[in-house]
Amino acid sequence: MTTIRETESPPQELDRVTIRFAGDSGDGMQLTGTQFTRTAAVYGNDISTLPDYPAEIRAPAGSLPGVSGFQISFSSSEIHTPGDQPDVLVAMNPAALKTNVMDLPAGGALIVNSDAFTAQNLTKAGYGTSPLQDGSLKQYSLFEIPISTLNERSLDGLDMTSKQKDLTKNFFALGIMFWLYGREYDGTVRWIEEKFGKRPVVAEANTRALKAGYAFGETTEIFHTHYRVAPAHLAPGTYRNITGNEATALGMLAASKLAKRPLFYGSYPITPASDILHQLSGYKNFGVKTFQAEDEIAAIGAAIGAAYGGAMGLTASSGPGIALKSEALGLAVMVELPLVVVDVQRAGPSTGMPTKTEQADLLQVMFGRNSDSPLPVVAPATPGECFDLAIEAWRLALKYITPVVYLSDAFLATGAEPWQIPAIEDLPDISVANWTEKEGFHPYERDATTLARRWAVPGTPGLEHRIGGLEKADITGNVSYDPDNHHRMQLLRQAKVARIADDIPPLEVFGPERGDLLILGWGSTYGAIRSAVERLHGQGKGTVAHAHLRHLNPFPANTEKVLRSYRRVLIPEVNLGQLLMLIRAQFLIDAEGYDRVRGKPFTIAEIVTQADRLLSLANQDEER
Repeated sequence: MTTIRETESPPQELDRVTIRFAGDSGDGMQLTGTQFTRTAAVYGNDISTLPDYPAEIRAPAGSLPGVSGFQISFSSSEIHTPGDQPDVLVAMNPAALKTNVMDLPAGGALIVNSDAFTAQNLTKAGYGTSPLQDGSLKQYSLFEIPISTLNERSLDGLDMTSKQKDLTKNFFALGIMFWLYGREYDGTVRWIEEKFGKRPVVAEANTRALKAGYAFGETTEIFHTHYRVAPAHLAPGTYRNITGNEATALGMLAASKLAKRPLFYGSYPITPASDILHQLSGYKNFGVKTFQAEDEIAAIGAAIGAAYGGAMGLTASSGPGIALKSEALGLAVMVELPLVVVDVQRAGPSTGMPTKTEQADLLQVMFGRNSDSPLPVVAPATPGECFDLAIEAWRLALKYITPVVYLSDAFLATGAEPWQIPAIEDLPDISVANWTEKEGFHPYERDATTLARRWAVPGTPGLEHRIGGLEKADITGNVSYDPDNHHRMQLLRQAKVARIADDIPPLEVFGPERGDLLILGWGSTYGAIRSAVERLHGQGKGTVAHAHLRHLNPFPANTEKVLRSYRRVLIPEVNLGQLLMLIRAQFLIDAEGYDRVRGKPFTIAEIVTQADRLLSLANQDEER
């Protein structure tokens, strides 16, 4: 087992550290960050991560657009975001330095691979002179390490080319960071053995590189101290490190078991939703059927067909794919079948920035179909919540016999956090029975409470019926062009969704029940908003509260009451004010938006700044 050397000065205790690994898209920064994350999770830290990678499959080496980064924040106390700024930046080349150094605060630790600062790489990154020599980095604690050279020396004797050896330098950098922050490398060694077991020389090279980096940190004199972040005091239970996409897939699988129905997943690959297909395809032993369709339309069509046959039809995409699915989604509204559509949002319009985050599909999933075609919309707030909201989406879909949209985004999908594995007995029974009574069967006869129509499986004797995209006659389900019937059916579909408001939890408030300012959010803005409000409370500004919507259509029944309990309402969104528009329209409340669409999540500091501004205005109102 790896140990920390005995030194004259003990490790410096820190509550929280934020590290950003940055390098070329071929340097393995995502892998490096993921391995550090897993090690911190096993140690017991609370963690939050932000992977950031280019959309190009292989951008030109050393170029600014080709930089890939991974930020992890790990702490001995509860945290909600991957940090506003890194405490440590590991830059593997000049391009990585140039695109990330502006986020590093003065005094921050800057570790660079000095071997990569060649004239050619400096030119690619747009540097006229080397920043390692011109004094432009003097405000940082700079550590120049010839990582490439040291790493290649550690691999002497292996039957590998210099280029192949260079591919392992990310493990050398990881080894340095493991030593610097008191983390054992044994788990990563085991992962290397499992990952590269069929290629022994590659496994040996990566293991050597990792241990060499650790030994360098242990023996070099450039680091005068190392650090320790104690385990966090999390609630008792069994935890695992999980990303939002992993939690989504597990939640969908759990929902299938809770509903006692097979799960069918029809999908077309698209960033950042593709991981859900990869994960669900591994659950064949649990009765999950996955189908990679030729396009988005075929994927949702197959899912609707599965729902018609009595299975749980599931499909997923991102904004561009949701646009292609919209007509078929309208069909699912018309025929009233339980279907869940996952939208892992990304920056648009069109292809936009496919690897960057955004939450700008809210109005699309609310209204992006022809005619009035309402459906429920749910949105998880954290990676771990993706599991719970997946089950909730299916609860609503099955109980009300309706398609449901599940809104995630790239920040949630690829970010990770510790997730407490729930006890099976604590999960809800969401099973519903298909209609089997032959006597008096009509496919559009409805339950008096939920307005859900009777869901009969084709092939059930005496329950023959047809469905399609033409308007249905009330009760019988026959094709109907009667104007009054059409109006009635539109109202019934609308009323069915509206009734869900009485079947979902009330909107909860963190902070005072009344006050000067409520910050209202949805989706992945949760972490920044909650952290900002906690910071404001710590500053003695206790009249600020936070409420976060998980149900976006319909809103919880007490939403208006909550909003009217505060003098001002601020709604931060990674779009141009979509929830703001809905809140203003439905409740006639003059809320104020704070909108940024940079492909990045909010920082805590910018939410605090906006809150301070509105609190100042509230005080001025009171003085008047």
